[in-house]
Amino acid sequence: MEEIQFWIGIVATMAFAVTGVLAIADRGVDIFGVLVLGLITAIGGGTIRDIILEIPPFWSENQIYVWLALAASVATFFAESFFTQPQIYRWMLYIDGFGAALFAIQGATKAWMMGFGLPVGPVILGVITAIGGGLIRDVLAGRKTLIMSHELYAIPVTLGCSVYVLILNFTPQYAIEGSAFCMLGIFAIRAAAIHWDLHVPKMFITKTR
Repeated sequence: MEEIQFWIGIVATMAFAVTGVLAIADRGVDIFGVLVLGLITAIGGGTIRDIILEIPPFWSENQIYVWLALAASVATFFAESFFTQPQIYRWMLYIDGFGAALFAIQGATKAWMMGFGLPVGPVILGVITAIGGGLIRDVLAGRKTLIMSHELYAIPVTLGCSVYVLILNFTPQYAIEGSAFCMLGIFAIRAAAIHWDLHVPKMFITKTR
């Protein structure tokens, strides 16, 4: 199971880098900017999580995440026309969504195993692991951030992490089954949002004179 999660994580990291670069393609970023923003999108969330947990960042022990994220960023820079094809881009979004689900549960598990801020800490760090890199990218690129874009992304991650923590707290004997259930649940909601173009309802503010 750990080996399967490792390889899924590798593919998801590369997908994060690709979608991260495509998200800022309209900014006219040069190759160096692409490398920086692609890498931040791919490993930023897990890095923030590990800094909060006061442990070495995960990529310092296995730098394949860094090198593959950089390689994916370069490939996207030179083959933007390929990755922006509707079908290819849609598949990258699905992989990105599955990666977010995997990283969210992994982040929550890591915080739970370390006893960090129970029971809320694992939920927060699970969400940070999944979307933290994208948020940093958007701030640096001057884009509307993920949580301000009404995209159905952070909500399923938060719900999945919350349910997972409840399972760990009340039925820890089903931790493995619970992690798989919550991960698939996050991905299912995200996949539905991609397929049917679902968004979070906007807040309507009535202007007063």
